[in-house]
Formats: sequence, structure tokens, C-alpha cells
Amino acid sequence: FSDDGALDLDSTDRMVDFCLDSGVDGLTILGIMGEATKLTAEESRVFAKRVLDRVRGRVPVIVGASAPGFAPMGELAKSVMDMGAAGVMVAPASTLRTDDQIIAYFDMVSETLGSQVPWVLQDHPVSTGVQMATPVVLRIMKNSPSCVMLKHEDSPGLAKLSAIRAASDRGEVRRLSILAGNGGGLFLPEELSRGADGAMTGF
Repeated sequence: FSDDGALDLDSTDRMVDFCLDSGVDGLTILGIMGEATKLTAEESRVFAKRVLDRVRGRVPVIVGASAPGFAPMGELAKSVMDMGAAGVMVAPASTLRTDDQIIAYFDMVSETLGSQVPWVLQDHPVSTGVQMATPVVLRIMKNSPSCVMLKHEDSPGLAKLSAIRAASDRGEVRRLSILAGNGGGLFLPEELSRGADGAMTGF
């Protein structure tokens, strides 16, 4: 941001260039740990477009679409997919408490996004306050074919990671990509040994 709070899009270009020069396989923007929740809808679209224009298809870009309501979630998702995003990422709303509420919420996420939008299930209870047990994650995966990835950030969550991989090995659910991010990679060796495919972490 600039000193007056406006988006600093020149520094956005430098940030994207740095990440690409460092050899990342993809980018995630507008995540829940940054300032995305403080942006207006138009600022979110402007920022996403700037990143996608700078990347120019060299790596996939996932855009965080978590929102207090389904209407803004769907609007942002459609907008960024039209711009060339590879998919969107959604975390559970902080008001969810029971397993049934969480499952119903993500059923509505799938309906809102539609079958053509690939999406990432973000499991980060430290920031959302929502605990998603392994059976809940597996149910969400079964209910939504367009959920293609789990961002696994339940710390340390190694047993959950192993259980999800075991379920896919038994054919109970399809195999999804799992990217970990706990503590900036603090547990990455253990997560990889449990079946994570890589890291998606912001720090």
C-alpha cells in the first residue's frame, strides 16, 4: 500500500517478479492472513488483475475468495476466473461451529462457485476458529467434485493428513492435492512424509 492507503501496484509487480524469479510453482493471492478482508470488492479485482497480468500464465494463480456472504464470494470468483485465475480458495466462515454447519456451508460454496470453478479448501483453525475434523474434510471432498485441493494448516495436524491420504489410498475419496503451510514450513518435512505434495505458505 502507499502512504495514503491506496494499492501500490508497482510494488505488486516487484513482488510477483521476485516470487517468479525464486522459482515458485504457483501463487496464492488475497489469502485470509493478509489484508484481503480490508479491501473493497473493486480493490480486490484490481489487485488480482494486476497479478494475473504480471504472471501472464507462467504459473497457476489461486485467488482467495473467502467472504462473509455467498454473493460477494461468487462475484469475485467469477471475475477472477474470467481474468485467468486457475481457481479460488475458500476458508470456513468463523461463525460455523458444528460438523453439520460446516458441511452445509461448503455444499453452498460448491453451489455458489459452480461446477466449472476449481476450488481449494483452506483448513486454518488458528485464524478462522473453526475446527474441521477429518470426517468433515472427507465429506466435503466427497460432496464437491470441484474441490481439487486442501490447504492443510491445522497445526500440527499430521494425524489428519495421514488419515486423509489413507482414505484416498483405500479408494474412499479421490486423491486431492494437499499443500501445507504450518508455521511457515516448520513441519514441512513431516508433512511431506505424511503425503503432502508441497508447501503453500506466505512467510
